[in-house]
Amino acid sequence: MIKTLQKGIKKLKNYLKTNILMCTFIITSLINGCLVRFFTVENYFAIKPILADLVVLLIVTAFGYFIKPKHQFRYFIVWSIIFTFICILNTVYYSNYLSFASLSLLKTAGQLGGYADAVIENILEIKQLIYLWQIFALCFTHVQLKRKKYYDKVKKIEKGKIRFLNMSVVALIVLGFFVSMLTGTDISRLNKQWNRSSIVMEFGIYIYQANDVVSSIRTTVNEMFGYDEAYKTFREYYEIEEENKKDNKYTDLFKGKNVIAIHAESIQGFTMNLKFNGEELTPNINKLASEGIYFSNFYAQESVGNSSDSEFTSLSSLLPSSSGTVFMNYFDRNYETILTLLKEKDYYTFSMHGNAGDAWNRNVTYKYLGYDDFYYYTKDYEIDETIGLGLSDKSFFRQSVEIIKGIDSENDNWYGTLVMLTNHTPFSDVEKFDYFVDYKTGEINPETGEEVIIPWLEDTKIGNYLKSVHYADEAIGELMTMLEENGILEDTIIILYGDHDCKLKQSEFKKLYESEYYKSVLMDPEDTVGIIDDFTYEINREVPFIIWSNDIDDTKYNQEIDEVMGMIDIMPTLANMLGLKPKYALGNDMFSIDENVVVFPDGNWLTNKIYYDSSKGTFRQLDLDTSIDMDYIDYYNNYAENLINISNGIITYDLIKAYETGEETILEEN
Repeated sequence: MIKTLQKGIKKLKNYLKTNILMCTFIITSLINGCLVRFFTVENYFAIKPILADLVVLLIVTAFGYFIKPKHQFRYFIVWSIIFTFICILNTVYYSNYLSFASLSLLKTAGQLGGYADAVIENILEIKQLIYLWQIFALCFTHVQLKRKKYYDKVKKIEKGKIRFLNMSVVALIVLGFFVSMLTGTDISRLNKQWNRSSIVMEFGIYIYQANDVVSSIRTTVNEMFGYDEAYKTFREYYEIEEENKKDNKYTDLFKGKNVIAIHAESIQGFTMNLKFNGEELTPNINKLASEGIYFSNFYAQESVGNSSDSEFTSLSSLLPSSSGTVFMNYFDRNYETILTLLKEKDYYTFSMHGNAGDAWNRNVTYKYLGYDDFYYYTKDYEIDETIGLGLSDKSFFRQSVEIIKGIDSENDNWYGTLVMLTNHTPFSDVEKFDYFVDYKTGEINPETGEEVIIPWLEDTKIGNYLKSVHYADEAIGELMTMLEENGILEDTIIILYGDHDCKLKQSEFKKLYESEYYKSVLMDPEDTVGIIDDFTYEINREVPFIIWSNDIDDTKYNQEIDEVMGMIDIMPTLANMLGLKPKYALGNDMFSIDENVVVFPDGNWLTNKIYYDSSKGTFRQLDLDTSIDMDYIDYYNNYAENLINISNGIITYDLIKAYETGEETILEEN
């Protein structure tokens, strides 16, 4: 046995000596794969993703044996560049969006346009270039080997086909170990691709990216497959939901009213609870909340499409697509939206935006969502003041009111969306904002005679964001004043929603919440957030949603709703108030349910009792007075998965059109 072992060790040493370049490639690629998880999901020592990465690398290496030794460096350097790019891209993307990059995003790259500066300013950090070491290591190894005539020596002893077979066998053995560790849930998530973090945690970055390429390509042809099952699930779900619909005291409350929807860019709910040096950060939004119906536990449910996802979800009561974006990949579908329902009541519908009309394909997608007209940037506005990515919100609102006056005089009823822009990342035009996020101590410096000011948030991204939010709030206040002065509020309701969180990292929130000066800026000194961890960061991403009317004396209007609510619930809630009967809403009318659940596109979900992280299988209990058992978690896990599947089916296969036109009957007969 000892002789056999010694013989095996000798063979291994000889093999390693004649495969130095391949070993360097495998080891450096494995380390980079671990680094990706170190900077993102943090399970860098987990054995499953390491084995998964190793399988991919062994397969790539095996095919390298079909190339002559003196040319193998070219093969491996190309793969090193590809893998390094994958690592950098995904680390950068995760640091900003808490998800991993997808090939389907390349289809939206052309939509960056004016957003390019925002992307560049926010995404790249020096540490994210650490992966380049692999390329340098491979080049250094190649130079040393070439100097020692290594390739000439290897050429004499290497038998490419035999080594290919040997390496393939090793890869299959490692693959067997890896597969034996997988669960049915792991395989299901890999197939569906909607929980990217979970896939990277279990399958590693290289299998994730390969699977994403396959999934993205499949998106272009998947309408030919899976239709029957998707349609069956769709039909069963809506037949049950039809039985559950009921009226409540808010039914028809705003029937016949005009609607202005303020799409408030990047406004997060926590900003409403802050004041600096005695001045409220968002006095105008706070006023609307105190006078209207304020949903204080409201969450966006966007995916990679960010603002466009929120526009789609708020109008259609469907979740964003799990592959690509609706505005780019699935815009030409039949969707039931609040707009299409109102058009049946002879409403004129329009949207307004201070950016280019083709940004995120809005000028094409809007007509499929039910807008009659789209007013935007240079086509309908004078560019007299720019901040950030386009026309400033104050100028945008001022000019929009003039357009709305004409619309109001020509139409009996209308619904308009005003898409704000100034508060869009990177929040860099701070010199145009006059709000201070310093801490004024009230003490006088005896040497200067001036008040001591501690600039604890100056020149930070979170500080710049808060200044930008205050500007956006001022713009909203001016809008409300102009609407009132022009008599537009008399028969009009206002809805305001934050389209998504501000997309700042946890480290930025730590500068605010974990600072010794934090309590000095609270509206309520008893309100604390404490240490920012993954769960508190996610829970803190809530955004405001307000329904406001001039009839502020009615107790139906003036209240706070603290039940959890998602963007998907806006359409059915508002539709009920406007006297509409949607048939395909996946969300809930908030006044017709006892307990709601917010399902996020990545499979995470939230109730008033817990926040559940589906990728890690962990949760944070929010209601400590209620016991949580596995039946509760299993129920909502199944509910979340079903909701995502139904929404994806509607979007992918255009199921609403199929159902309305009877195409499913033809399918069943065939």
